Amino acid sequence: MNPSALFARAEEFHRRDALEDAERLYRQILTIDPAHVGARYHLGLLRFQQGRHHEAVLNFDRVLAARSDHRDALYNRATTLAYMGLRAEALLSFERLLALEPNHFEARYNRAIALWHLKRPAEAIADLDRVLAIKSDFAPAWNIRGNALRDLQEPEDALRSYRKALEVDPGYGDAQRNLGSPLFETGRIEEGMREFRRFAEKAGPGAVEARPHKTRHDQEQRAYRNGAEGFHIEPGPRLAQPTVNPGRADIGVQWRKASPQIVVIDDLLSQPALEGLRGFCLGSTIWRNTFEEGYLGAFPEDGFACPLLTQIAEELPIAFPDIFASLPLQYLWAFKYDSRLQGIKVHADFAAVNVNFWITPDSANLDPQSGGLVIWDQVAPPEWDFAAYNGEAAPIREFLSRSGARSVRVPYHANRAVIFDSNLFHETDHMDFKPGYENRRINVTLLYGRRKTN
Repeated sequence: MNPSALFARAEEFHRRDALEDAERLYRQILTIDPAHVGARYHLGLLRFQQGRHHEAVLNFDRVLAARSDHRDALYNRATTLAYMGLRAEALLSFERLLALEPNHFEARYNRAIALWHLKRPAEAIADLDRVLAIKSDFAPAWNIRGNALRDLQEPEDALRSYRKALEVDPGYGDAQRNLGSPLFETGRIEEGMREFRRFAEKAGPGAVEARPHKTRHDQEQRAYRNGAEGFHIEPGPRLAQPTVNPGRADIGVQWRKASPQIVVIDDLLSQPALEGLRGFCLGSTIWRNTFEEGYLGAFPEDGFACPLLTQIAEELPIAFPDIFASLPLQYLWAFKYDSRLQGIKVHADFAAVNVNFWITPDSANLDPQSGGLVIWDQVAPPEWDFAAYNGEAAPIREFLSRSGARSVRVPYHANRAVIFDSNLFHETDHMDFKPGYENRRINVTLLYGRRKTN
């Protein structure tokens, strides 16, 4: 059988996802005709489908060695490299293709995504605007445009882009999820919480990684909820009275003079606020993020959003103006722990000020001298990105050792807040809590302002 007939059969197998048969025929063609561009190109596509991305790129390279203007090979080479996280290399292939075809819609859009990931948001927006000039109802481009505008600290413009994405596609979940953050940044905390909660209620529980400690937690929570199943978010209503206890006058002085900037505040919340927030965390089935160390996370887009949290976030800067000044709320979350496992490894956070407080009763803590937070007197280097200061612990510990950093240990205490420069490295202290659902250690974190990088 000649190569043309074999190629037609191979393509048919490929269309039917009979990849082994397709590969066998592509290889047979290349044995007969090593320069057969079609077989080589489709073998590259097949390798990508098999998850053998490096081999896919090698096949596309061989196609381009024979035909440097093969546009499909250029595009798929670029998208494969981007999928592998090699975005700078992907960018070169996108640019080669766009030099041949400036209005290649997919290449222009994917180049914009690569630029955004490479921390070049202004260039990404320029490409996205060209994409939207071709197809103004393309919701993903509006959404990425919103992300890039947030990076440029243009939250109002970011909001307009996210809302445009939802205007052209009301069901576009990524834009719905992203609305909350720029609303926080522009001081509209209540509206941002509503948007996060709306997203969570619409998305539901979603797929969750099944790890033993997640299963154990869910069984305990189901028993706490008297066997009730399904996705549920507690109301978490506002209180008629203040949630944050009045700030002491010396706290602002401590903050200004502290080096490193760390202050500890006991009895942060009023008793009704503490009990209300604890009830919200115990009863809401929002603990969807599973971390290998053994703790669970709840984020606003999971449903960690309610009027009570809005009230707390609004009142903190009023109670402690010297700490927060005009810094807007950036984000928030809660973590829930398993007494048999570990806490959060050493890291820094993407904000200016970190508010970390604990809401599990002291009776659950078997060691009053530990169970809290360890903070180092060393900030993450300004050139480190999120992946570096939130990545593997070993390089961070090596940096701390090399820097001669010293640690401050803050023992666990219910309703105790630790407020500190979010750029300081910190981790969960050793924990020894009683077993049982209501004894699980819970901490709440609110981040204000953007991380300092200079």
